[in-house]
Amino acid sequence: MRFVCRDFGVSDLPRRGLTPSEAPLEVLLLDIDAELTVWDDEHNLWSEEMFPVAELAYWLMHWLRSPDVGTRDFELDSMSAEPGLIWIVQSEEGWRVGSSLEPDVWTSPVTWDLLVAGVRQFVRSVHAGIVELGIDPAFIPEP
Repeated sequence: MRFVCRDFGVSDLPRRGLTPSEAPLEVLLLDIDAELTVWDDEHNLWSEEMFPVAELAYWLMHWLRSPDVGTRDFELDSMSAEPGLIWIVQSEEGWRVGSSLEPDVWTSPVTWDLLVAGVRQFVRSVHAGIVELGIDPAFIPEP
């Protein structure tokens, strides 16, 4: 299981009349987007353009740092869409990733360690994409 992002952008910031340094946290989380693809082994499970990847990275890192991590499922309750854009749930076989965008499609189960490694790699790639936009990624916790 892995998340892959490409084509980072901040298409709504200019429309809002804001620069990245002026934008409040909630605007940065919503407006920094990219094409997000979820892979399972070598299979592309689903892809979504203009996905709020900064928001996903932000909430995933908060989830990983919560006291009950590893015992509680994750659901992205995005400020821009219905809850469930990303689900990470524990099953008897391991952890699986799914989305309300494709509710019948789930990754194969992975161990907790592989899941955490995939999440951390995703957050590192979001940090790198944000830096390429010329924005300081400090608002998203380090992986």
